Amino acid sequence: VNQRKLDQEVKTLQVQAAQFARQSGHWIAMVESFNQALKEIGDVENWARSIELDMRTIATALEYVYKGQLQPSCS
Repeated sequence: VNQRKLDQEVKTLQVQAAQFARQSGHWIAMVESFNQALKEIGDVENWARSIELDMRTIATALEYVYKGQLQPSCS
């Protein structure tokens, strides 16, 4: 009788362990997906900073050219 009870407990434990392994796999996949999304956000942020720096450089250059055109030439 004890052996049958132990066998039943072992089967139950195996089922529960398999369920836990599947659930852990789902959690790992969710964390990896979240981590990838964070990396992509970081990539977009870096891209935006690069574009902003380029635009500031262009604006400064245009302002320099515009101011140069306003000043009368000395010749």
